Amino acid sequence: MPRTQSGWVAALQLALAVLTTGQNSSARPCKAVPGTPGWPSPSEWQSFNATLGGRLLQPNPPAAVCHAAGFNTTACKAIVKGWTTYDFHQKDPVSVDWNQWTNDTCLPLEGAPCTGQGYPVYVINATEPRHVQRGVEFAAKHNIRLVIKSSGHDFIGRSVAPNSLSIWTHHLSYVETHESFRPQGCRPWEGPASTTAVTVGAGTPMWNVYQRLDAVNLTTVGGGAKSVSVGGFATGGGHGVLAPKYGLAADQVLEVELVKADGQIVTANACQNQDLFWAVRGGGGSTFGALTSLTFRTFPTPRLDYASVSILTTNVSDPRPIFDMAAFVLSHFPALSSAGLSGYSFILRGLVPLPFQIANMTRPMGGLFFGGAVLDSSPEALRIMWEPILTYISITWPGLFVIKVEPESFPTFLAWFSRHYDVSPAGQNLWMGSRLFDAEALIKDRAALSRALETFTGVAMANAHLVSGKGVHDAPVARPSGLDNAVSPAWRKAYVHMLSGSPFMPFNATTKEHAKQDVQRRVQALKELTPGMGAYLNEADPEEPEWQDAFWGENYPRLLSIKREVDPNDVFWCTPCVGNERWEQVGDRLCRVGSS
Repeated sequence: MPRTQSGWVAALQLALAVLTTGQNSSARPCKAVPGTPGWPSPSEWQSFNATLGGRLLQPNPPAAVCHAAGFNTTACKAIVKGWTTYDFHQKDPVSVDWNQWTNDTCLPLEGAPCTGQGYPVYVINATEPRHVQRGVEFAAKHNIRLVIKSSGHDFIGRSVAPNSLSIWTHHLSYVETHESFRPQGCRPWEGPASTTAVTVGAGTPMWNVYQRLDAVNLTTVGGGAKSVSVGGFATGGGHGVLAPKYGLAADQVLEVELVKADGQIVTANACQNQDLFWAVRGGGGSTFGALTSLTFRTFPTPRLDYASVSILTTNVSDPRPIFDMAAFVLSHFPALSSAGLSGYSFILRGLVPLPFQIANMTRPMGGLFFGGAVLDSSPEALRIMWEPILTYISITWPGLFVIKVEPESFPTFLAWFSRHYDVSPAGQNLWMGSRLFDAEALIKDRAALSRALETFTGVAMANAHLVSGKGVHDAPVARPSGLDNAVSPAWRKAYVHMLSGSPFMPFNATTKEHAKQDVQRRVQALKELTPGMGAYLNEADPEEPEWQDAFWGENYPRLLSIKREVDPNDVFWCTPCVGNERWEQVGDRLCRVGSS
C-alpha cells in the first residue's frame, strides 16, 4: 500500500474500532460480572464446559465446610490443620496462601462470615495447553476478568480475584529432561549453544523438578518452598541459594510456550518472538500471556557445605548492639558472596521464631541467624569465612551474644533442600515490603545501615537474604538463553534482598491500613540508603508507590510497549503488573480508570 494512504487507512481502522466497541472489551467501562448483561448465560457456560471436556469447576471456598450451611466436623478439622501450610493452598483450585487476597471472605474461624465473594466464579482445571487457550478466548470474548493460579504462593495477590474466571494450572505439571537442548527454530549458528535442560509444565512444583533432575545428577535455580511453581517464580525473576553462582531463574530460561491474548499458542525464544521472550523473563506473570511450559538450563548438581550461624542475646532491652552487630555482619556479605557463600539471614529484635530456637533458651532473644552454604568447596573454607567475623563480634561485644555454629555437608542440592526448604506458615494476613541492597549500601556507612536495619526490623524480625552475586551480575553478559531479559537492572548490582512484613487482623480495615503504612515507613528507611536500587517483584509491597521504577527500572518503557502490542485489550490484568494503569478495582469489579 502506498505510504500516502497510511494516514486515512489508520483513521478508517480507528473509526471501525469505534463502531464495533460492542466486540472490543477494552472499550467497555467494566469487566462483566454475574448479573450484568455481558455475563454469559448458564447455557453458554455449559457449552464452554463441553469444549473443555468437563474441566470447568465452580468450587466453594475451601473453608465453607467450617460454616453453617455446609458444616462438616471432620472436613473442617482437616481444613484448620492444613490452613497454615503451603501444600494445602497449592492443592485447592481457588485457595491462596495469604488471606487478604480473598478479602477474608471465608476463613476457617468460628463465627466468621463465609461467602464466595472474594473468589473466582468459575475455574478451569487445565491439564493441557488447549484448556488454557479456550479459557483465554472465552474470557476475551465475554469481557470477563481472567486470573491464573498455579500454587497460590503469591505475596502480591495476582492469583485470585472476585467475579473472575480462573485458569488453574496446578495439573499442567510434567518434567522432561534433555541431554542436549537447542531452542525451536534456531539454526546451528543462532541462539544459545546446546546444553542440558529441562522442560516443565507451567504449574510444576519446584519439588518435582528438583527430584527429577537429581535422578540424573542435575539441578537448576529454583524456589525455596516445595510448592512454589515454576511459572510465577521465573517470570518475576526467581532467586535461590544457587543464584549467586548461576544467576536468577529468569536467566536460566531457554524457551517458553504460552497462550497470547488473542488465543494463539506460541513459542518464544532467542530465535522467534524475541520481544515476548525478553518480556516474560522478569516482566512478571499473568501479564503478557498464559504460560503453558518453560525450558530451563540445567547444570551438574553441586555438593553443599552448609552452616547455621546463630548470634543471639537475651538482653533485648537495648536494641542498639543488636543492629550494630547485624550491620557489621551484613557489611561482609559482598565479600562473602565473592568467596562463594549464599544463604538466608534473619535479624531479630526480641524474639526467636520456632524454627530458629536454641535448646533451653525460651526467653525473648535478639540478634542474627544465618543459614548458608558454599558450593563444591569444603567445610574448612566455610569456617575460614566466618572465623574473623565471629571473633570480632566476641571481642567487640564481650559476653553479650551467644554464638553457635552448626556445620553440615550435603552430597547434592536436593539433599540440602530436603532438610532446609521453607516451612514458614501460610494462612495469615500479612503485608510485605522489600528492597535490594548493593555493595555500597552495605559497606559505605555501617552506622547508617544499623539505623536503617533497626527501623526496617520493626517490632519483630526482618530477612536479609544473600541470594545475589557474581552469577546474577554477569548474567546479561553470559546470556545463556541467547538474549538479555527484563529482570530489573537493580538485581545486576544487588547482593542482598531485604524483606519484612507486618501482620494484621482479619475483618479489620484499621489494622490493615496500619500494616500498610508501617511497611511503607520501614521500607522508606531502606530506600534512603539505596538510591537507584529497587525491589524484588515477587516479594514486595503490592502498593509500592513507585512500582514501575522499583520493579523494572529502565526496562519499564519497553515492557509497556510490548504489553500494548501483545495484549491491546488488557485480557490479562493484575496489580502491580506491567500496563495495568488503564484499569482499577472498584469494589469487587474491575473497571477502566475514570469510568463511573
